[in-house]
Amino acid sequence: MAQLPAGIRFIISFSRDQWYRAFIFILTFLLYASFHLSRKPISIVKGELHKYCAAWDEADGRFSSQSSKSGSVAPRQLPDNETDCGWAPFDKNNYQQLLGALDYSFLCAYAVGMYLSGIIGERLPIRYYLTFGMLASGAFTALFGLGYFYSIHTFGFYVLTQVINGLVQTTGWPSVVTCLGNWFGKGRRGLIMGVWNSHTSVGNILGSLIAGYWVSTCWGLSFVVPGAIVAAMGIVCFLFLIEHPKDVRCSSTLLMHSEGSENGTNRLRLQKQILKTEKNRPLDPEMQCLLLSDGKGCIHPNHVVILPADGGSGTAAISFTGALKIPGVIEFSLCLLFAKLVSYTFLFWLPLYITNVDHLDAKKAGELSTLFDVGGIFGGILAGVISDRLEKRASTCGLMLLLAAPTLYIFSTISKMGLEATIAMLLLSGALVSGPYALITTAVSADLGTHKSLKGNAHALSTVTAIIDGTGSVGAALGPLLAGLLSPSGWSNVFYMLMFADACALLFLIRLIHKELSCPGSATGDQVPFKEQ
Repeated sequence: MAQLPAGIRFIISFSRDQWYRAFIFILTFLLYASFHLSRKPISIVKGELHKYCAAWDEADGRFSSQSSKSGSVAPRQLPDNETDCGWAPFDKNNYQQLLGALDYSFLCAYAVGMYLSGIIGERLPIRYYLTFGMLASGAFTALFGLGYFYSIHTFGFYVLTQVINGLVQTTGWPSVVTCLGNWFGKGRRGLIMGVWNSHTSVGNILGSLIAGYWVSTCWGLSFVVPGAIVAAMGIVCFLFLIEHPKDVRCSSTLLMHSEGSENGTNRLRLQKQILKTEKNRPLDPEMQCLLLSDGKGCIHPNHVVILPADGGSGTAAISFTGALKIPGVIEFSLCLLFAKLVSYTFLFWLPLYITNVDHLDAKKAGELSTLFDVGGIFGGILAGVISDRLEKRASTCGLMLLLAAPTLYIFSTISKMGLEATIAMLLLSGALVSGPYALITTAVSADLGTHKSLKGNAHALSTVTAIIDGTGSVGAALGPLLAGLLSPSGWSNVFYMLMFADACALLFLIRLIHKELSCPGSATGDQVPFKEQ
């Protein structure tokens, strides 16, 4: 018999379950990357909505002196109510407050909607819920860009579009995290989700490049094209997303594929141990999700304490207050509030800051800002690897937050020394700022959503994820707003605010870090000192 081709041997070396998991991993990665792709254009287009007037004082490099002053030479009037100072109504002296209000309206709606989204999402089919959110998000992202083609200069139109878009985008995060949590167990979750969470940075990079391509010639397309991409991915979601392994008769347990007799023997031994432990009762499929992929064992039901859910059923959707009782949810939520404040300030204001400091046009500043997201990719993966090796999520976040504070101060100082310094600090700051943010929103949320106290109740994962990310979104709304208020007095004040927020994020982790060091694994619920009542 002829030997099979190398490609075919590679394909059949993986099991059916592994191919399905790889497919879900890639699909959810692309789905949420498209969400972030649609959020980035507003930060790129800011430099086009308000351009620098001819009256700008070249000798003064301060941010507050870059816009036209009252009483200066009137800007040349261009077609469609556009002037040398930008697009009305953002061509006035208060443009910073108006642009900040756009960010604030989106992020406030996102923060409020996130708390409701998790509760609604766990009661509806994920595929339908996520498809609706992506189609609606695509429509309202494109609607913002249509303001360019129809010469809309009403500020309320852009604010309302941002508010509705913020609400519908809340369907994304709880849905994809819940889906991924259904397919992958806790083993090496930090690494898996660290790699997976790079969708945030990939989406930001693609959004910057796509928006930057049209920003100087037709900024309306900077929104219409990303909106069309999100809507198209919504159709892909409807056609291909598989919510749970049991829907295609796959195992809920993530096991390593055996390539030799030794691995096969280990797997057989592990299966015998499971059967011996649970010989009088079948293993609940949701409890199998808590099995470690490296075969260290599974959680015994006698070591869990059940929190009450709505309706009193162990598999019912957990209540909001029940999710808050899970150890670590409140602390990590408050930590994420400040961590996301820092991250989203960079997301929405970094291109404008680069334009100010390095005197680049909107397109080049948008392209340069992608380096922050490149650093974020490595930071998220590094945080996941370290937390898996040490089995200490809180300590990993605390270390990166501790290093981020002085890095932010250095950024504000040496980024003014030239383009090379800006590039280096963008990469380093992106890694340290995005690392804790990525770890908390993915691996930590999934850990807490499959906490032992829930006894394998997968319905809780969406609510826990929404609480953590919703609280973080409050900080995401405050960051850009504060940046808009502080930037006229100098960018140094913005960086002082970011350093203070970073210190606050670290403060909320101190108790968990101490608990983690004294009792390994306890910060995210790997050890529960109570028995079932």
